[in-house]
Amino acid sequence: MTEATHPRTAERVPVVVVDDHGIFRSGLKADLDGRLEVVGEADSVESAIAVVHERMPAVVLLDVHLPGGRGGGGAEVLAGCVDVFDSVKFLALSVSDSAEDVVTVIRAGARGYVTKSISSAEISDAVLRVAGGDAVFSPRLAGFVLDAFGTQAAISADEELDLLSARELEVMRLIARGYSYKEVAKDLFISVKTVETHVSSVLRKLQLSNRHELTRWAVDRRIL
Repeated sequence: MTEATHPRTAERVPVVVVDDHGIFRSGLKADLDGRLEVVGEADSVESAIAVVHERMPAVVLLDVHLPGGRGGGGAEVLAGCVDVFDSVKFLALSVSDSAEDVVTVIRAGARGYVTKSISSAEISDAVLRVAGGDAVFSPRLAGFVLDAFGTQAAISADEELDLLSARELEVMRLIARGYSYKEVAKDLFISVKTVETHVSSVLRKLQLSNRHELTRWAVDRRIL
């Protein structure tokens, strides 16, 4: 089912639930309140990437540790969904409260991280807040993020971005989101050759080798 065949309504926010335990998914679906509608489920890295692209929900509730793929779990799902970050937000939901797990999925693009000890009312509110653009964390987990994304990191990202022209920045963001050269050219009303020139310049200035490294660079700096 595509987004076109599943129109969103103002009354209910579409959600995809990703967890490898069926009994947990069932319980979570029962706990979510009437403002939310579960439009898809997945139990592995591969099935999660597929269902997110198929259903295009507003929010994905994403377990951090998942089977499949290359063993990257929730972070690998996020890497496979970079192209839909404009439309789909990800909220990590896990039993783990380790700093490593929190920082890994936030770096990969999640908008928040809550533990599975959260109450039914709290998880529904968290989903709605993430859908509205907020970042949401369980108590004390936000400290891990602040430690990992300090002022110095922000200054470093700004300095790197200052190397790029306004047009190079536009091209960089589209390429990092997974757009093809042809799609970028059409979107910006420039030629494919011009796109190639800008991409080469961006990679050179940022000292990167390819578009995959560029995507990771952009995700790490939360500038998509």
